[in-house]
Amino acid sequence: MEPLKHECGIALVRLLKPLGYYEAKYGTWMYGLNKLYLMMEKQHNRGQEGAGMACLKLNAEPGEEFIFRERAMGTTAISEIFAAAHRQIADNHHRDVADTERLTPFAGEIYMGHLRYSTTGKRGLQYVHPFLRRDNWLAKNLCICANFNMTNVDEIFATLATKGQHPRMMSDTYLLLEQLGHRLDRESERCFNEAMALGLTDQAITKYIEQHINVANVLSQSAPVWDGGYALCGVTGSGESFVLRDPWGIRPCFWYADDEVIAVASERPVIQTTFDREVSDIHELLPGQALIIRRDGTWRTEQILTPRNLAACSFERIYFSRGSDVDIYRERKEMGHQLVDAVYAAVNGEVENTVLSYIPNTAETSYYGLCEGFDARGFKVRREKVVHKDIKMRTFIAEGAARNDLAAHVYDISYGSIHAGEDNLVVIDDSIVRGTTLRQSIIRILDRLHPKRIVIVSAAPQVRYPDYYGIDMSSMEQFIAFRAAIALLKERGMEHIITDVYERCKAVLDNPATVYDPFAGSFVQAIYAPFTQEEVSAKIAEMLTPVDIKTEVKIIFQTVDGLHASCPDHPGDWYFTGDYPTPGGLRMLYRAFVHWYEQR
Repeated sequence: MEPLKHECGIALVRLLKPLGYYEAKYGTWMYGLNKLYLMMEKQHNRGQEGAGMACLKLNAEPGEEFIFRERAMGTTAISEIFAAAHRQIADNHHRDVADTERLTPFAGEIYMGHLRYSTTGKRGLQYVHPFLRRDNWLAKNLCICANFNMTNVDEIFATLATKGQHPRMMSDTYLLLEQLGHRLDRESERCFNEAMALGLTDQAITKYIEQHINVANVLSQSAPVWDGGYALCGVTGSGESFVLRDPWGIRPCFWYADDEVIAVASERPVIQTTFDREVSDIHELLPGQALIIRRDGTWRTEQILTPRNLAACSFERIYFSRGSDVDIYRERKEMGHQLVDAVYAAVNGEVENTVLSYIPNTAETSYYGLCEGFDARGFKVRREKVVHKDIKMRTFIAEGAARNDLAAHVYDISYGSIHAGEDNLVVIDDSIVRGTTLRQSIIRILDRLHPKRIVIVSAAPQVRYPDYYGIDMSSMEQFIAFRAAIALLKERGMEHIITDVYERCKAVLDNPATVYDPFAGSFVQAIYAPFTQEEVSAKIAEMLTPVDIKTEVKIIFQTVDGLHASCPDHPGDWYFTGDYPTPGGLRMLYRAFVHWYEQR
C-alpha cells in the first residue's frame, strides 16, 4: 500500500565458452549481454533510482581496453545503459567473431549488473554501482557492486586511515572498494614475490600473478570488519570473479552453474526464468560463503566468514522478493492463513455478513491464504475485488491539501460490491509502516461503500523499529506503531519510560567500548513493553481514522509467532522485535532514538 524503497539487486553472468560458441549455438555472440539485460529487468522491482553494468574482456592485448562500464540514473536506467552499450557495439562492428571478441566494446566473458535504491540519502551518478578501481596492472583492477548497507562505515574508514590510505568519500561502497583494492594489491605483491623466487622475469611475472591471484585471501583479509547485510559481487582485471554473502545471511543471493555459464542474482526466479531452469538447479549462497570463479573458468564455493546467528530477512518474504518464487508464494499464502482467527474475532464471528478483499497488488497472495483458511474452517465468506489500483497519478504537480486530495484517488472501489450497513468489510494488506495512505486514501474510499465495519488486516506484524541493512526505513518517527506507543505512554502518564530509554541509549553511544550482546535485546523495546499488541493496534486505528469517518474501523496485525510459522527459514525480524543481529544495527537504533528524542 505504501511503497517502501526496495533493496538493491545484483546480477552476474560468467561465460565459460568463447563468444564464437554462443554465436554458433544461439545465433549471437551477445548471449551473455542479453542474459544480463533479462536478469536486470526481472529484478527491476529492486531498484528504480539507478542502474549500472560492467563487462570484462579476458584476452585483451596491452593497449586495448578490457573493462567497459555504463551507469545511469532514473527509472529508465536499465534501458539507457543497454542502449548505450549497443550504440558502442554498432559503432565498432566486426564481421569476424574473433575480431569482435578483441575489439568490440562490451564483447566479453564476464558481465556484472546492479540496480540501485538509495537507503542512505546519498544520490547521484557517483553513487551508482558498479564502482571501478583502475590500475595499469591487470590484476590490480577491481570492479564491484553490491546489495548491501554497512552499519559501521566509521569503523571501516578508520581501518583504512590507520593503514595510511586517504579515502575521498564516506560511501560504504567506495570504502569497500578501497579496502578490497588495498588487499588486492597485497595479494598481487605476494604473487610477485613468489614469481621472483622462481626466477621469472618481465611478462612471465605478470602471467604468474594473473594466474595465481587468490581472491579468497582478499576477502578473508577485508570482510571481518564489515557489519551489515550484503551480497557483494566483484571482478578483477585479470578475470577473477567472486560473490560473497554476509555471515548472518541477511541479504539473499542465488547462483547457477553449468558447462556454458555461471549466473548469480538476488532472487531465485530471476535465474530460473532467464535460463529456463528448475528450482532444484538453483543454489542459495550460504551465509559467510563466497562463490569464486577463476580466470580459467573453474569455480568453487569457499567459507570466508564463520556463519553467525541466522538472520535472513523476513521482509524479503513479505514484500520485496518476487512472489513467483515457489517458497515465497507458499509463505505469503500461509501469512494470510495465520490471520483467520484474528479476523474472525474482529468481525465478532459474523462471517455470513463479511466480505474479504485485498489491497492490490502485493497483498493478493496473502488474500488467497486468508480465503483458504476460512474455507478450511467450513465458513462461506464472500470475496470481492473491492479495491482497484488506479493509474500512477503524478501527485508531485500539486502541493499541500491539493496533493493529499490527489493521493486519495490513487485507489478506487467497486461500488455495490457490499451491502451497505450490513456487511463487515475485511481488507488485507502486506504491511502497514507509516499509515499515510490508509489515512489519506484507503479508509476514506472504503467508507464510501458504507460498510457496517471496516477491518484492515496487515499480513506483517507491526513495524516498530528501523532497518539498517538495506531497506529505506531508518528513522523512528515514520512508524505509526512507534507513534502509537509514544501516544499511549503520554496518555497514561508514563513519560519517564521515554526519558529512561533516551538516557540508556545515549550512554551506550557515549561509550564506544560497550559490549554488544545479541541475546540482550534493545533498550528501545521498553517503549512497547507496557502494552499488548491489541492495545497498540487499537491506538493505530484511532490515529489513522479520519475524524469525519463514522464507520467503526479496526486494524489487526500478524503476530511475530505467525510470521515465523509462515517463514521458518527467514528468522530476521528486527524491524518487528528490536532484536538486531549485529552490533552496528543496534547502535544505529540507539542513535535514531536519540535523534528523535532530541528532535534532530
